[in-house]
Amino acid sequence: MSEQRLTPATAALLTIPPLLWASNAIVGRLVVGLIPPVMLNFLRWTLVFALLLPLAWRVFRPGSGLWRQRRHLALLGLLSVGSYNALLYLALQTSTPINVTLVGSSMPVWMLAIGLLFGARVMPQQLLGAALSVAGVLVVLSRGDAHQLLQLRLVTGDLLMVLATVVWSLYSWLLTRPGVPEPLRADWASLLMAQVVFGTLWAGLFAGGEALLLDPAPIAWSWPLAAALLYVAVGPSLLAYQCWGAGVRRAGPSTAAFFANLMPLFAVLMSGLVLHESPQPYHALAFGLTVGGILVSSRRRGA
Repeated sequence: MSEQRLTPATAALLTIPPLLWASNAIVGRLVVGLIPPVMLNFLRWTLVFALLLPLAWRVFRPGSGLWRQRRHLALLGLLSVGSYNALLYLALQTSTPINVTLVGSSMPVWMLAIGLLFGARVMPQQLLGAALSVAGVLVVLSRGDAHQLLQLRLVTGDLLMVLATVVWSLYSWLLTRPGVPEPLRADWASLLMAQVVFGTLWAGLFAGGEALLLDPAPIAWSWPLAAALLYVAVGPSLLAYQCWGAGVRRAGPSTAAFFANLMPLFAVLMSGLVLHESPQPYHALAFGLTVGGILVSSRRRGA
């Protein structure tokens, strides 16, 4: 795949998803105790399916390629809809939105590593960009105090988020590979629907396993929970996936991955609004390092 220079329009496309995904982590944490995490994922994507149907019903017509490429699309649905999001909500049971998004910001490293399996070349500026971005993550993680890193303890949720990040990195690379029919790839709603069809089946299967094996508490239905479900279906799902897919096709998976490092910064700001905590000076330093990593990684050799 030919990667283009990072333009302001492409940067905007790739900034919207981490903003919405950070808010998804906030909402996911707020509804802990109201709904089992894997069931939350299943209901979220069931609602996405219903919202997408008027826009993408043509994918079910003969000749769309949905059934012909079912194995590839089922794998994409498993990784994105079925696994990544369920792991995220599971992680939020024992970890905080800031920690979860911080762990998720290791994505550039995983994206570069998995890219090697796809024959991608790792450029020196990408390694430098990854180092700057990781440095930004460490600044936030340590709250500007290097001694805090020595006391860092990862909980189960953090480890689940590591697995989720690896899964998402693999998904992003597969999204750029041949296998998706052109009629589906040409339209964002059709491409997303092709993944949601299979992904929701996976999510339902996992939610059934959660109910049978873990015996979670019943759903505590309320208007706030309904509003949360609607939000995560529209913002972090429909809008974010549309922007991410378009941004990855324009800039390539390796460059796009650096924008994931904006998630913890957005999570810090939104957690501050919810918890009435003011941003600290080290947040500005972390933001500068993260943006610097994005800019450095997107430069072309000799530019």
